Amino acid sequence: MDEFNLSIEDSSDEGIRIDKYLASALPEKSRSYYQKAIDSGFVLVNGKQVKSKYQTKLGDEIVVSIEPVKEIDIEPEDIPIDILYEDEDLIVVNKPKGMVVHPAPGHYSGTLVNALMFHCKDSLSGINGEIRPGIVHRIDMNTTGSLLVCKNDKAHNDIAAQIKVHSVNRIYKGIVVGNFKDEEGTINAPIGRNPKDRKKMAVVPDGRDAITHFTVLEQYKGFSFVQFKLETGRTHQIRVHMAHIGHPLLGDDVYGKPVKNLQGQTLHAETIGFVQPTTKEYVEVKAPLPEYFEKLLEKHRKEIK
Repeated sequence: MDEFNLSIEDSSDEGIRIDKYLASALPEKSRSYYQKAIDSGFVLVNGKQVKSKYQTKLGDEIVVSIEPVKEIDIEPEDIPIDILYEDEDLIVVNKPKGMVVHPAPGHYSGTLVNALMFHCKDSLSGINGEIRPGIVHRIDMNTTGSLLVCKNDKAHNDIAAQIKVHSVNRIYKGIVVGNFKDEEGTINAPIGRNPKDRKKMAVVPDGRDAITHFTVLEQYKGFSFVQFKLETGRTHQIRVHMAHIGHPLLGDDVYGKPVKNLQGQTLHAETIGFVQPTTKEYVEVKAPLPEYFEKLLEKHRKEIK
């Protein structure tokens, strides 16, 4: 990340929306880019996150983190993918553990996008640019399960609108550390960049609204099998929320503790439901729990609480 430090020292720069000010002060990026950067916590004003509508004040100290531009070629790769659903507009893939969704520093090949480019040829939406063709939402590298991909821009805009109003049905299952007194609950806690570690997310007062509903399915000795229903879709939302209430996901090496012979968090995107953009019919797709997950459940079921 390249870091830029700006100060509001002239009255002519006062009272301007922060996204508009940055587009003028750092014109190498667009205003929409800065809006996304602000939403993602890559812009701090006086050490705190703000919203795009924030108006600059004299004396403001602004820190902007910008990822440097890198020219790369994304190539189609003949990588097997597990297709759960496909039509002319959409494809739902069962993403395996350890696969990165789209190219990023350190992962320019072997990603789901590389595999989709081979499978779909030129039939992927281009709204999110050449690095993320078709990608309208993401799941973490070590999270498995249902991922919805758009084949054209019309479908992309339609699904993005459904996600924005929280009408896409997304249900996850995970194994967390510890047991619960209540069988269900809701975590309503804003999420933003961790002010002490910009690579991590955290529950912060000035973060974006984030709501996770959970239901405890089974409890074992020291662990619980839990279902999650997302009302919002913030980065690392389930992982951050569960760690926040003292029940990190089993194996989460970022927000919890790593587990020997377990690759990252035990989290599976089981169900995704949406309205098909052309037919307007509701479609619901489920990804079966992966084998490693089933084996863990069998092991813990021998130690029922």
